Amino acid sequence: MEKLTYAEEKKEKAFLSASLQRRSFLKYAGAGAASIALLAAGCDKDDEINGVYFGTGDIAILNYAYALEQLEAAFYTQVVATQYASITAMETSYLTDIRDHEIAHREFFKAALGVNAIAALEVNFSSINFNSRDSVLATAKAFEDLGVSAYNGAGFLIQNPEYLTLAGKIVSVEARHAALIRDLISNGTFVGTDVLDGYAMEKSRSPSEVLAIAGAYIKTAINVEGLPTY
Repeated sequence: MEKLTYAEEKKEKAFLSASLQRRSFLKYAGAGAASIALLAAGCDKDDEINGVYFGTGDIAILNYAYALEQLEAAFYTQVVATQYASITAMETSYLTDIRDHEIAHREFFKAALGVNAIAALEVNFSSINFNSRDSVLATAKAFEDLGVSAYNGAGFLIQNPEYLTLAGKIVSVEARHAALIRDLISNGTFVGTDVLDGYAMEKSRSPSEVLAIAGAYIKTAINVEGLPTY
């Protein structure tokens, strides 16, 4: 398998042998490792200089999404493990479901990327008070809104239409999470003008904008030299 350097152009030869089940991301992810294969040129692990290298082209975009899903999965895992005071049974159920979705997303990307997947990232949640409902839900809102804007902002950079279809399925789930979190904060506020443009369409963020925000919660140094840009 040909390996990449930063200066080399990668020729994609990738496809996914299984598509996501419509009704259950969790069920898919459980079987994902056995049912999905990503055939692509490999990223040279020796080139992880100045941080974890995402690769180039679509591989870099998939690793970008994988990094964000790692962050969200780690956050909700902590939320469920150390529940804030006075959490209700309904809130526990909702947040556990979101945790499971994010873990499923994370494992999906890990299985899809195979040997091209970046390593597990170390997170930093020291600024979050997991004992406070307000702190947890405000962070959840920020993460969900960031995730939706990230997928929206990276979609047109994806070259493989199959990957674009999968990204569309994932971002629709993330948007449902965002709406639910907003309603937990204040009932009936499932969407706000802060995430919409003048045409009532969800706002987008470029990968550089997203990583600048997400970087506050990621301790691992990352190298996105090969990540497609606007």
